[in-house]
Amino acid sequence: MTNEKSLFIVSGPAGVGKDSVVQALRDAHTEIDRSITATTRAPRPGEVHGVNYYYMTVPEFEKLRDENGVLESNFFCGNYYGTLKSDVEMRLAAGKVVVLVIDVNGAANIKKMCPEATTVFICPPSAEELEKRLRGRGTETEEKILERLAQSKAELALADTYDERLVNHTIADCAEQLYRLIQARRA
Repeated sequence: MTNEKSLFIVSGPAGVGKDSVVQALRDAHTEIDRSITATTRAPRPGEVHGVNYYYMTVPEFEKLRDENGVLESNFFCGNYYGTLKSDVEMRLAAGKVVVLVIDVNGAANIKKMCPEATTVFICPPSAEELEKRLRGRGTETEEKILERLAQSKAELALADTYDERLVNHTIADCAEQLYRLIQARRA
């Protein structure tokens, strides 16, 4: 893949604020791009193909995946989700900095294919704060919260395998740290 130094892969446990940090980064620095995920789930009201997701059928997705057109994928709640190689390549070829928010398994797969990409792990300030954030969402059952907390321990154990680690004390500060890191790695 061309221009891999402009590819940044962000991971971290559920509730750490990955999406919020990347959104704050993009709001402040519009030159930074984020790839659009492909999915086999149906669009929700108001969602637009090519804006929210690339919507495809299961056979279309599986064909792309089998032909190495998908950098990473996950099967979740009966649907495929994945990062299209063509989408990332198009953005990198246009000279964009591209940030992917990917789980730890997907990040490892992309790093193997794109060794010059930078992996960034977003850590919580503490396990207690992570639990507070998960509970504060108000969107999860107690069972799901406990499942996510158990999963976060396994994910946090992989933080040292990433090129960089940032602690999300506040979204604005973490987004600024991520921006400084992007600037330093591209220099």
